[in-house]
Amino acid sequence: MHFSQKVIYQIYPKSFYDSNGDGIGDLRGIIEKLPYLSRLNVDMIWFNPFFVSPQRDNGYDIEDYYQIDPLFGTMADFDELVQALKNVGIDVMLDMVFNHTSTQHEWFQKALAGDPEFQQYYYIRPAKADGSPPTNWQSKFGGSAWAPFGETGQYYLHLFDPSQADLDWHHPAVRQACANIINYWQRKGVRGFRFDVINVIGKDETLLDAPPTMSSKLLYTDRPIVHDYLKELNAASFGQHLEDITVGELSSATLANSIAYTQPEHHELSMVFNFHHLKVDYDHGNKWTDRQFDFPALKNIMNDWAQGMAAAGGWQALFWNNHDQPRAVNRFGDVSHYREKSAEMLATVIHLGRGTPFIYMGEEIGMTDPQYHEVDDYVDIESHNAYRQLRAQGHSDRAAFHLVHVKSRDNARTPMQWTAAPKTAGFTTGTPWLKPTNQATINVADELAHGEIFSYYQRLIQLRKQVSAISDGDYQPLLLDHPQVLAYLRTSSCQQVAVLTNFFGRKTTVELPPEFVGAQVLISNYDATVVGNAVILQPYEAIALRRDLK
Repeated sequence: MHFSQKVIYQIYPKSFYDSNGDGIGDLRGIIEKLPYLSRLNVDMIWFNPFFVSPQRDNGYDIEDYYQIDPLFGTMADFDELVQALKNVGIDVMLDMVFNHTSTQHEWFQKALAGDPEFQQYYYIRPAKADGSPPTNWQSKFGGSAWAPFGETGQYYLHLFDPSQADLDWHHPAVRQACANIINYWQRKGVRGFRFDVINVIGKDETLLDAPPTMSSKLLYTDRPIVHDYLKELNAASFGQHLEDITVGELSSATLANSIAYTQPEHHELSMVFNFHHLKVDYDHGNKWTDRQFDFPALKNIMNDWAQGMAAAGGWQALFWNNHDQPRAVNRFGDVSHYREKSAEMLATVIHLGRGTPFIYMGEEIGMTDPQYHEVDDYVDIESHNAYRQLRAQGHSDRAAFHLVHVKSRDNARTPMQWTAAPKTAGFTTGTPWLKPTNQATINVADELAHGEIFSYYQRLIQLRKQVSAISDGDYQPLLLDHPQVLAYLRTSSCQQVAVLTNFFGRKTTVELPPEFVGAQVLISNYDATVVGNAVILQPYEAIALRRDLK
């Protein structure tokens, strides 16, 4: 099966299911929940990192790429998990964090001890003449992107937390080490790899200050050499296995570069994530703000990327949710009045689109952001840094908390809500590492017994496997000027599908293309939708119509 027909499910292991009562999800917990995953009928699972890590950034600060962190289990658990998943037709995708390592990693520790070979693995630079950091670059987590390199008087680069030292890909040994890591996990049966912030690995050898009017990220994002690095990595590792699937997480990527990363003839990546559509509720590009999402901007971004990728043969990873984003149903739907319909409408947009859909755990039951009341309820380092910055900028305690509340990464990291059990949500017999809050009304047991969202996801997943226009068809926009509706056409050689989705809590009327009058309703999240010359879309309604081509 080609990756265009597949659906990938993301598990944040720390929050999926705890098998031993320590409050932290683990590999054996995932094994216990295989019947649930099999019932959803996904094809591959992307696991966030469970390698040995100090957990400063929830596993994205890797200390050892070859070992399972005891927090999550053992290598024997992993081997059993891979085989158990394979037995039910599900492949494994691992998260490769190759832009940086933990400062506890053996490579960095050897560099710190003075080993000249391993000092080449990182960006270690002298201070400026005045003793200040080598450049004016800012960390994505706030503050300078440079930290003192021990007592040497030099600095090392960290685009993220100071505990995450950036690797220098100019050094051939770094590139070979990354290929070796992939090859090791391939031999253990892994068939997919997701590459964290992979388009920032191409920094220049000489690092310069960003001019006053320029963001420093423009000096290291999507540099041409990234394509060279990916081609080399492809040839040395995953490219030797045609069935392997790769996805690159891209930071502030351009459409042109995303196309180039994914065009099959370039031999780089299978697909890419971009995040532009998830910034339409930022105020002037600032994440830590609270504003209504810009629907015309959302439509234009999603259409431009879908159309651009289709025209040039590139491929997208389609998603609304992941471990770094607040729940999409809170951002783009109405969780108070139309939670189910909002969740189903959003799912329809990506599952019928041109690309490979990703489901983040919990969205298939309509999980929402937690109802926290104080900043100490959050664990995420970025959220706490943002809170301190907001307070320093003059926001009150209440205002700063509110902004963290609506945009924190922990909004998606709360434990999977298996039951209505008070305090634990059926996730653990102990104390959850991050507390759930609304499991009484949203949980797997209730959804499977009485809900509608999970079964709707099952239908969407099945359609991708059955309808060629969805998995492999072309893309054309529809109704670009409609103030409430995002719509598009998917066309293959033998059939055409029209997808109509209402992003608002009020009815609207849509005039159908003449050829779709009387067409078959392929799927809808409302019953008894009448298809004539026009369709009246209910609040947050999604409908797909199919017609055969002669």
